[in-house]
Amino acid sequence: MGVLLSLSRGIDAVTAFIGRWVYWLVLAAVLVSAGNAIVRKLFDISSNAWLELQWYLFGAVFMLASAYTLQRNEHIRIDIVSNMLPPRGRNWIDVIGHAFFLLPLTIVMIWRMVPWVIEGIQSGEISASAGGLTLWPARLILLLGFVLLFFQAISELIKRIAVMQGIIPDPHARQDAHHAHVE
Repeated sequence: MGVLLSLSRGIDAVTAFIGRWVYWLVLAAVLVSAGNAIVRKLFDISSNAWLELQWYLFGAVFMLASAYTLQRNEHIRIDIVSNMLPPRGRNWIDVIGHAFFLLPLTIVMIWRMVPWVIEGIQSGEISASAGGLTLWPARLILLLGFVLLFFQAISELIKRIAVMQGIIPDPHARQDAHHAHVE
């Protein structure tokens, strides 16, 4: 289990680095959006490329931060039910959810997206909008998001099993206690 926990720590470090880096994409999206609006209002000039760049940045934030959100235990769940369960019950829900739902979903998405991304890169496909951007970077961002989520799901599964075996303390125990007091 020590090797798996080392792997988990490595995955967590990469996820945290990317998650913190993605914050800057939010700023970039806001600046592009504001700049586009100002130019459009002041000079009556508009560009589909700038609009599409906003969409790319928003998509990148959403997809690339999904693993970070999972790592920080900020993902969506039914807290009313979850908070009524003892920690062992919540751990089992996480193990089952990650092993039988999240991991298979990410595997299917990666498997289906790889040829789609390769096709986009090879074809050099461009948006149908006049002055639009090349599409393969958006496809690649989707694929990267699912790859990151796959690895983070593995990390979370390792940690949940280690917590259930009493090998490590629950990294979310303090956070869960905070949520119980807030609600």
